[in-house]
Amino acid sequence: MTALDARPDTSTVLRFPQGFRWGTATAAYQIEGAAAEDGRTPSVWDTFSRTPGKVRNGDTGDIAADHYHRLDEDIALMRRLGVTDYRFSIAWPRVVPTGSGPVNAKGLDFYRRLVDGLSEAGIRPVATLYHWDLPQELEDAGGWTERETAYRFAEYAGVMADALGDRVATWTTLNEPWCAAFLGYGNGVHAPGRTDALASLRAAHHLNLAHGLAARALRGALPSSAEVSLTLNLHAVRALSESPEDRDAARRIDAVGNRIFLDPVFHGRLPEDLVRDTAGITDWSFVEDGDLATAAAPIDSLGINYYSPAVVAAGASESPSPWAGAERHVRFEPAPGPRTAMDWPVDADGLYELLVRLRDELPGVPLVVTENGAAYDDYADPSGNVKDPERVDYLHAHLAAVHRALADGADVRGYFLWSLLDNFEWAYGYSKRFGIVHVDFATQRRTLKDSARWYAEVIARGGIAASGA
Repeated sequence: MTALDARPDTSTVLRFPQGFRWGTATAAYQIEGAAAEDGRTPSVWDTFSRTPGKVRNGDTGDIAADHYHRLDEDIALMRRLGVTDYRFSIAWPRVVPTGSGPVNAKGLDFYRRLVDGLSEAGIRPVATLYHWDLPQELEDAGGWTERETAYRFAEYAGVMADALGDRVATWTTLNEPWCAAFLGYGNGVHAPGRTDALASLRAAHHLNLAHGLAARALRGALPSSAEVSLTLNLHAVRALSESPEDRDAARRIDAVGNRIFLDPVFHGRLPEDLVRDTAGITDWSFVEDGDLATAAAPIDSLGINYYSPAVVAAGASESPSPWAGAERHVRFEPAPGPRTAMDWPVDADGLYELLVRLRDELPGVPLVVTENGAAYDDYADPSGNVKDPERVDYLHAHLAAVHRALADGADVRGYFLWSLLDNFEWAYGYSKRFGIVHVDFATQRRTLKDSARWYAEVIARGGIAASGA
């Protein structure tokens, strides 16, 4: 029972395994603020968000949810919710301001306070080393299109392992490298805002290399009990029809959206069809001997981020497209069903499909749902309450999908709800709210939404009601 005094369950409960990790997740640039305090230097997102027209309303992460100054308050919120784990990211430019070289002691101290505060609250820290905030100085030198960035990332991983290795149980190297590579360098809707198909493929490879190098660095510094992980936003891709053309469209998106990371990391190879699909862009000569073996460094679990499925058909995508090698062959179709405030379709079956696919393709690899959630147009009513029944329904449906995958043999170890707090939602600025805690950005007042109370009940009883939320 949590401090929220969860209601006793009176219905049939879909229970999750003993020891299942119930968490929530955030990212540094989205919540921390303090963008220029205590030695932190600009990341690509600081630069991008200050570029006119790149982020809605000209919003930046300068203050965000002010987590840097409200650390104790936010840990207390998590303790009230009863979460067992908290997934956060470390801002690379806060601890290694130039991306390489001198370490910023004040930056490390912030994360020490965070990790120690979590441990004192009985919450297991889960650290992500990279959630897209590349130090601007490294981007100026070429960013992820240059292999040197991968080596600088491994150095940074070693710094963090030395500083916090005795206090953090799980280390995730990268969060959603697909977004970093293809939204950042392909269609430019994310930082650093480049629009170059070749650059996006080079970035994807160097992110794979960085993961392997960082995993090796972590293994060399961490205790044997620590876990090393990677988080991917795998795409649940469906063909619009069973026609050969539509099925080939789905294959192309699976290659550049999923297997471009799965195959190097778990099999030490590039997908042959991806190489064929992208032959007009590159001969992949930037892949050097030994790179793919390095990318395939063993990991202890794979994180899956899932929000909605994709429906594709033969056709062409708008330009610039993030889908290198597929842009002239694939068009995206609207999926049926209700939609979130992001205009993303709500379909929990896509999560189930991904989990059972990975059960079959990666036997023996434990899985964790490291992000899942939804944005809705939440607001505090005159009494101060924030009612968000759509989010509760979304979460219930997706947890039911996880439970179904478990029952069908998928080795799913935990679920991390995105997100703890309303935050800076990348190119959408502060216009989209994913949190289960409402943040009034003018006052920084935190208010538990109904979904937060619901999630606390789920955690307290170790499962969801079978009949609905």
